[in-house]
Amino acid sequence: MKFLLDNNLPAPLARALNELSLPHDHTVIHLTDKFAQNTSDITWIQALHQEGGWIVISQDKFNKGDLEKRAIREAGLLVFCLAKHWNRETYWNKAHNLVRWWPKIIQQSELISGSGAFRVPWKYGHAPKFEPVQF
Repeated sequence: MKFLLDNNLPAPLARALNELSLPHDHTVIHLTDKFAQNTSDITWIQALHQEGGWIVISQDKFNKGDLEKRAIREAGLLVFCLAKHWNRETYWNKAHNLVRWWPKIIQQSELISGSGAFRVPWKYGHAPKFEPVQF
């Protein structure tokens, strides 16, 4: 599987997740590894759609307008949006918790055929669950 962390998450985190995912034949890159820093969301969403097989991890709420939401729906991407609480956390706390969630994100990605969107809550708990998101 191919995962892309968007500009709202640090590039070093994508590299760390990539190293952790290599033994499982997964690739994780940061948006800036593939696109210019200032690439619009609609542009990179459409490009990933054309390539196919991408899963997006984002801290963005994709609430800049209907065009962005429509682009995500039409692209058929699988998207994991980090819940609002993630914005308030430090770099290291965010890294720790995303690594903790990572096996569940991979597992959920393997179960989904086609598009979908899920919110990743901050709290992991003993029975972590994703929340469906409508675009």
